[in-house]
Amino acid sequence: MKLIKTACLVSAIALSAPAYAQDAAQTTAQQSADAVPTGDIVVTATRQSTLLSKTPITLSAITGDGLKSSGITDARALTTAIPNLALTESGDAVRISIRGVTSTDTTEKGDPSAAFLLDGIYIARPADTLGSFYDVERVEVLRGPQGTLYGRNTTAGVINVIANRPVDAFHASVDASYGNLNTVDASAMVNVGLGNGLGIRAAANYQRQDPYYTVEGASSRLNPFRDVLSGRLSFGGETGNLKFVIRGDYTQTRGTGTNGNLVTLDRFFDPATVTPTNNPVYVNRSSDEQRLLTVNPTYRNWRNNKAYGIMGEFTYDFGPVQLTYLGSYRKTDRDDTRNLLLFSALNNPAFFFGHFKQDSHELRLAFGQGSPLHGQVGGYYFHEKSDLEFNLGAPLSSLVVAGATGFAFPQGPTVSRSKAVFGQVTYDLTSDLHVTGGVRYTNDFKSRNGATVLDFPTVASSFCGALRCTLNENIAKKTWNKTIWKVGVDYDAPGLGLFYANVSTGYKAGGFNDGCVTGSGVGCSLTAAALYYNPENLTSYEVGAKLRFSNAFRLNASLFHYDYDKLQVSQVVTVPIPATLISNAAKAKVDGLELEATLQPGDNDRFDLGYTYTNSRYTNFTPNPVAYPSFNFNGALLDHAPKHVATAAWTHTIVLGDAGKLDLGVRSRLSSEYFILDLNNLSQFRQPAFTKTDATITYTAPNDRYYVQGFVKNIEDNITIAHAASGLGAGVTIEAPRTYGVRAGVKF
Repeated sequence: MKLIKTACLVSAIALSAPAYAQDAAQTTAQQSADAVPTGDIVVTATRQSTLLSKTPITLSAITGDGLKSSGITDARALTTAIPNLALTESGDAVRISIRGVTSTDTTEKGDPSAAFLLDGIYIARPADTLGSFYDVERVEVLRGPQGTLYGRNTTAGVINVIANRPVDAFHASVDASYGNLNTVDASAMVNVGLGNGLGIRAAANYQRQDPYYTVEGASSRLNPFRDVLSGRLSFGGETGNLKFVIRGDYTQTRGTGTNGNLVTLDRFFDPATVTPTNNPVYVNRSSDEQRLLTVNPTYRNWRNNKAYGIMGEFTYDFGPVQLTYLGSYRKTDRDDTRNLLLFSALNNPAFFFGHFKQDSHELRLAFGQGSPLHGQVGGYYFHEKSDLEFNLGAPLSSLVVAGATGFAFPQGPTVSRSKAVFGQVTYDLTSDLHVTGGVRYTNDFKSRNGATVLDFPTVASSFCGALRCTLNENIAKKTWNKTIWKVGVDYDAPGLGLFYANVSTGYKAGGFNDGCVTGSGVGCSLTAAALYYNPENLTSYEVGAKLRFSNAFRLNASLFHYDYDKLQVSQVVTVPIPATLISNAAKAKVDGLELEATLQPGDNDRFDLGYTYTNSRYTNFTPNPVAYPSFNFNGALLDHAPKHVATAAWTHTIVLGDAGKLDLGVRSRLSSEYFILDLNNLSQFRQPAFTKTDATITYTAPNDRYYVQGFVKNIEDNITIAHAASGLGAGVTIEAPRTYGVRAGVKF
């Protein structure tokens, strides 16, 4: 009861952004397969359909209409909607942080700490998570390790984006918005019923947006940083005992990429304070000053990337058991030209091209439905292969060796394979009291053949007698094995709600750095200990409650503690040559509290309130014991993990009788300071505390035939830091300024 009283107090005083849809659908929740009359929604977080309020894990879910009404058009915007979640751009990829647990290696050999899924399919490359959200049924975010059912690389949690499935009926819709920064977002969908429970569904989306920065002395903006065209075609339905979907998708991503949001360090920090072992001093500037790019790019930033995929999910109900196969094949072709800003001062040309392929297969057998003992067992196989080259021109190449015109990293093939078997069972001690146990065994393999090379304009200027000289080969191959587990208990208290407690483990495979072991190839000079880094492991202890006192008041609460071992961190080094170095950061701990409340005092008013406390800190991390033996990060906070976040939202509905309705909404988020680790400088960049507030006004016609909405996001125009670094790649990647516009849609 003490926890409940605390939650009520926080809910009464919180004055910041909404806790969207944990156990409650959005006010605008779609009335489809994922919605039920009580306002609850159906989720598949346990790989089977369950009510969100009856699922004994900490998760949030947002319906498709909730995404649209909140202006969430891609993964980055989920940060404002999900407690303890941060999705930030780093390089050309999205970096996911959940409760302070994250991954800093977004290269072809790195793995995320949180799994990003499309319709249950694991997406290996973080760059491929930047696609648009369109025709989405819901997004589920599971917090905490989910290794038993979802496998490796779920140390932090899981994000699963689930598209609408075909149905045996005719539906069509069009949605479009336009806003500042020349932002365009347009989607269309048509679903045609084929009879016998089957249908075919086509959906498409186009997004465009200018960079967040302005260029000093320039009268107009540069190329858009986001220019994305996507399409999806699905066939399936439910006929007899078979439920299935077959889906193909295509995305072309153009624009400047993250470089469209990169500014120099001096826009946020005093350059004189960027010194080893000292945290740089934050400088307060206006939004316009923070977004001003003072070094005009010399070379073009442009990408033209294409991604293709096909997936299929088939479930056949045999009565006593249900058999599910989930498989996919995906391919991504990347072609980028870049203007790299070196040391926040020098323009440097670069290009990147690569080909990435992945396929995955999962077979699950569910049993015991309606019996005291029920669960599922299965097997999983994943394979990824890539070939790429990243080439840096002068002046950087000539800093490595005088006269060189290219400093390149041709890598390939890089191969990753993962095989696993798993099982999870639940036993109902009574109709309301349940115990759960699960285990998963994983075998991971990684290898790479590549090199670090220099290009020269002529043979005569080369030190090796050829136009391309190899400095060192990148040769690595290793296997890891791991068993992870989960135990839990939950009690569904009649008339009150669900109480649960879980202990679970998470695991992310180890990896390797550039180079090779002495004697194994050209320029090889490393020991095995220097080349390879270890897997990271996490043990989570969590208790929670999902309480429903009435239709007018719901409360969710969770307490958690993590023991985090050998977490992997990365840094860019320049000695002996520029490279990315991954190492294990010893130990960390995370303690936290999450509270969310929904109050609906009447038919026309709704309040969503929340508070999170997260103390995620290094407990044993000395990054450079040779040069700085007395310096450590013990007690320092993990990346993108503010200690306090308060959220609040209010929606007021004005019923216009037969003329429809008008919804007025305001939501705000107050965050305490957070930090970003900079191992180049043995320091942390600090983002001070901030608020961001959004507001909408929406007219909806009778029977939801069409709607028109005006919106503004980040009313305060607070510019926050997505990523920051010193040294060779010095700069700050910024998040969105104030944006505003109009949105409209129609259903047929």
